[in-house]
Amino acid sequence: MKSISVNDLVKEFQLEVLAGGEKLDRTIKKARTHRPGLEFIGYFDFFPMERVQILGKKEINFLKQQNIEERKERIDHVVSYHPPCFIVTSNQEGLTYLTKFCQEENIPLLRTADTAVDFIAKVDNYLTRQLATEIAVHGVCLNVSGIGVLIRGESGVGKSELAHTLIGRGHRLVSDDIVILKKVSHQTILGTHNDINREFLALRSVGLLNVVRMYGRKAFQDESRISLDIELTKWEKDALNNDLELKTDHEEYMGVKIPRIEIQLQPGRDVAGLVEAAANNWYLQQQGYKASAEFMQRVQWEEGDD
Repeated sequence: MKSISVNDLVKEFQLEVLAGGEKLDRTIKKARTHRPGLEFIGYFDFFPMERVQILGKKEINFLKQQNIEERKERIDHVVSYHPPCFIVTSNQEGLTYLTKFCQEENIPLLRTADTAVDFIAKVDNYLTRQLATEIAVHGVCLNVSGIGVLIRGESGVGKSELAHTLIGRGHRLVSDDIVILKKVSHQTILGTHNDINREFLALRSVGLLNVVRMYGRKAFQDESRISLDIELTKWEKDALNNDLELKTDHEEYMGVKIPRIEIQLQPGRDVAGLVEAAANNWYLQQQGYKASAEFMQRVQWEEGDD
């Protein structure tokens, strides 16, 4: 199971450490945070103790309203489960009692200036990406007109050269050669790089290129949701399907199905143009438009006139 440390969270969001600074190496393995409201009143049937615990104004004000003995009992209930850390939002003060308990139990107590709602949204998104199940695939990932495209094919088939052409047409490289696919929901796969190959494109006979240095920031994107899987294959005579509407094929990654298109290669064929057309056509289909449906409707109208 993937994990990050509390210290990673501190650095990412520039959190203030109020207690438990010597335990910032504690691990976080769950992608969502939790606000321990019910737990402070003694209800622990569904307490996700392995999650980061967020203390907003409601939680802190509730604790402040309790007398010393009640406050001790309620905090003891939650702290005794040893969650990865507590994060107080809105730069709230008057936390001496909470600091004491966290210091005694070696649990990091952190603080942010963000409101609870804003901070939870940001940290949940960060944790989802960092802790997502992932695999590495051989291919090239690009953002074509705002649509994430994974291009696969045998080594030497021309994936990187195709990527270079698409970059020249104003599209963006995400990753070349090794693409990291992250499953961030039951229907969403993100494509990204492995840090080592970030911004690099390898072209046979030319060498390694840094696309940002050569073409500017617009040539690169850190990640993109994968919407199309395109496989480049060798040309096979009479193998092209010219039906008005092809049956949708899919490639499955970690249980998520991605629409798949096969493009056969032949000298002189505008493969980059075909990739652009496939991406734009996918977008129109998501808007509910199908060219084949409109064409058939026109044919029916013409036959009706006869």
